[in-house]
Amino acid sequence: MPAGAGVQNPTALNYATEYGRELANAFPYSLYFGALYATPNNGRFRWVNAKTIEIPSITTTGRVNASRDTIATAARNYDNAWEPKTLTNERKWSTLVHPMDIDQTNLVTTIANITKTFNEFQKFPEMDAYTISKLYADWTALDDPDSATTPKAKRAPSTTSLSVTTILGEFDAMMLKMDNKRVPVTGRILYVTNEVYSMLKNAQIDANNTLGRSINVESGPKGIDRRVNRLDEVQIVPVPAELMKTSYDFTQGWAVGGTAKQINMMLIHPLVVITPVSYAFAQLESPSALSEGKWVYYEESFEDVFILNKQADGIQFNITE
Repeated sequence: MPAGAGVQNPTALNYATEYGRELANAFPYSLYFGALYATPNNGRFRWVNAKTIEIPSITTTGRVNASRDTIATAARNYDNAWEPKTLTNERKWSTLVHPMDIDQTNLVTTIANITKTFNEFQKFPEMDAYTISKLYADWTALDDPDSATTPKAKRAPSTTSLSVTTILGEFDAMMLKMDNKRVPVTGRILYVTNEVYSMLKNAQIDANNTLGRSINVESGPKGIDRRVNRLDEVQIVPVPAELMKTSYDFTQGWAVGGTAKQINMMLIHPLVVITPVSYAFAQLESPSALSEGKWVYYEESFEDVFILNKQADGIQFNITE
């Protein structure tokens, strides 16, 4: 019996809906920046078309003194505007699968294994790399509202050198900036490289005073948990250094850009970003003359990462120059 016989013919079967649902379920667990893909903003704003989202913003005037003896002239004291965000990150991937290379009753499972490997080793790391580099590029392209120059200088990351004795001070400085800009405390996330995470586990208040922390000793002599999961109610997420760079080359897959700098820390609140992902097409075609007798898998997607410009104070970076 020829390979592939007995399998339900999936010709022109569009996997976009089910495949997209599976990926959405996987993002929080497979992406280092998965929490940003779970931001409530993704379902909050309106789509203008398949590639553009509009972000509304409203401004109002402040209060004035009231009078019991006169009536002021009525006026509209608010204004609204729309900030369009257009997806530009259009990516595709395809593969041929020869019927002789797969078990005759295991086609779908084999395709699932191929795409699972692709997701874990290519797509998900690429999405992480794109997320951090896009956030950094967009953030540093925005004017710094505290700049005293004309025109205003752009936002700039901290370049403080990190060590076990400086890491807490740098974290406090980031937190203070957000506090002063009234960024909500609850929900903040600190993304750090594994090297910085190690610094946090060994952080010192000063050169002679080790930071006090509780150690959970579980059952057994080796059950000592030294993980640092939260700091001042901020969730800490360690990320491999190669996925914390300022720029990447996405010509095929992802590669660290030649002039990329190392991002050591990113303190962020998920409410300041929007990360729309739209899987437009995912299809498996059965062997044909055009495919020279091979199964063909193809997927294409639109996905992007945006900062809500008026919420940009909810992001802080520390980098190595």
